[in-house]
Amino acid sequence: MPFQITTQPFGTLPTATATEPLTEYILEHTETGEFITVLPEFGGILRRLVLRKGRYLLPLLLAPESPQALLTDESYSSALLYPFPSRIRHGIYHFEGEDCALKMNEMRRDSALHGFVHGRVFSVVSQEVTSTYAQLVVRYDHAGDTVGYPFPFALTVSYKLVQANQLLHGSMANDDRMCALEVSYSVVNTGLRRSPSAFGWHPYFTLADQAIDEMSLSLPARTPIILDEKMIPSGKQAAEQAGEITLKDQQLDNAFAIEPTSDPASQDAFAETVLTSLNSGVRLIVGQETGPGKFNYLVCFTPTRRDGIAIEPLTANVDSFNNGEGLTILNPGESMSGTLWVRLD
Repeated sequence: MPFQITTQPFGTLPTATATEPLTEYILEHTETGEFITVLPEFGGILRRLVLRKGRYLLPLLLAPESPQALLTDESYSSALLYPFPSRIRHGIYHFEGEDCALKMNEMRRDSALHGFVHGRVFSVVSQEVTSTYAQLVVRYDHAGDTVGYPFPFALTVSYKLVQANQLLHGSMANDDRMCALEVSYSVVNTGLRRSPSAFGWHPYFTLADQAIDEMSLSLPARTPIILDEKMIPSGKQAAEQAGEITLKDQQLDNAFAIEPTSDPASQDAFAETVLTSLNSGVRLIVGQETGPGKFNYLVCFTPTRRDGIAIEPLTANVDSFNNGEGLTILNPGESMSGTLWVRLD
């Protein structure tokens, strides 16, 4: 069987009382050399993504290379964003008669940023290997004891390295010698009252360490969101059709409401963002389910170091706990879920 899952040590993280060892899970196609790695004990993050295009294996993610780099990373590389992505203005929101104040972690913009599961310990729920994929499932259980978010939940994330022609969503590759990444999440309200819920993913992509100025970005049909000086939504621009922009000298920190490529009520509704190397023509495709309760928002961000681009599918708008745009309210026992994918073309 060409797929396998193995583990390797990834050093230790210091805690308040001791040091905790980290285990990295490696999901690999042994014949093509393609692989992904996951660190359950540090936010359940995907640390490496290496896929094949023709004869070449291409590293596609920028992520910390050591435990020390994990601790000092302020860019949220590959972070899972829950129970809210992006910013909550002043870290304050009002929900069903209660004023809640989240921990502020972006002081220069006076905001709470990207939820709080990043860096927390996830447990491994299951591992599975078949003739067409390798899958690792991790989970984080929240007891409702985080400041500003007194709502218990169970967040489960599945990482799957899969034959690209076996993807369940999006525009599929027709070459069974190539692999793709599929990321699915599910969150269940395990508390006794309703809870506000939104999810996102924060990967930084590259194409074999090429500079961003040597790439272009094709965006799906979307409505640009106007952001104020604190990067909080203040309105929307006119809708734009799908189109390509050159990234040379472009500084992006933009949010969009996404228009699906098919009937939004269909189970097959999706949108894809494409990062293209202008030198080689290699295309990296980031797909997201759209439709009710799915990934109907997108943020694109180019860091000042110009070595990658964050393409962030989100289920809700920036400051969703206050503006309600895309926000899901879960009743006790209810869940929400969605799927993302990454492949080369």
